[in-house]
Amino acid sequence: MRIQVISNASDAHQAQFIGKTAIVIDVIRTSTTIIAALDAGAACIIPAETVMEAKAIAKEGDLLGGERFCKRISGFDLGNSPLEYSEATVKHKRIILTTTHGTRAIQRSRKASKLFIAGLTNATACIQAALHTKRDLVIVCAGSHDQFTIEDGFCAGLMIARLKEMLGVEFTMNDFGYAMLSLYEHMKQQLPEIMKVGLSGKRLQAIQMYDDISECAKIDQSTIVPHYVNGALVPFASMQ
Repeated sequence: MRIQVISNASDAHQAQFIGKTAIVIDVIRTSTTIIAALDAGAACIIPAETVMEAKAIAKEGDLLGGERFCKRISGFDLGNSPLEYSEATVKHKRIILTTTHGTRAIQRSRKASKLFIAGLTNATACIQAALHTKRDLVIVCAGSHDQFTIEDGFCAGLMIARLKEMLGVEFTMNDFGYAMLSLYEHMKQQLPEIMKVGLSGKRLQAIQMYDDISECAKIDQSTIVPHYVNGALVPFASMQ
């Protein structure tokens, strides 16, 4: 097995995904929100890259969710906080979601044979699902404003560490993958600090969204693995 880790969505190109399994990570907050919504019983999440696209897709009964620059989009039902996506709000609902970075990373990864969404909250379940596909992996850290973010890299390193434990054998990675594994191994006891020092964490702290940071840091809280199928994210069937 070969693993390629990509530092941010801008460095992801379609040819890298052909015949492979992709995992998109946007810890703060798109991945965590998608996982939370499916955990709460949402029918599916449809990622849209732009606000106009999201509005065009939405039908009666759907919920519009998303943010630009950490704030809920005007006229939308929900923002991009996982805490907003409660069972009472989203159960059985189709959600059209557009975010600044996460949904863009998903769109760039659609050529993969399988596409999963990972955050810290489902890291182990997601790497188990990816292993189930028996394909080479491309892990995309969504990043922020075309830059790498440390919490996405930490999550990538955590999943690689879990994969090493499951396989018990060595596998091939690109240099950035080895760097992210090292990041996780050296800083796994410092997750609260990691969540605050990165670009995304600093932006949320600036608008006092401390609870979102804590929610996004809950490792392996969920066994839901969002799986991209026919334009929508649904729970990966074999994990049920």
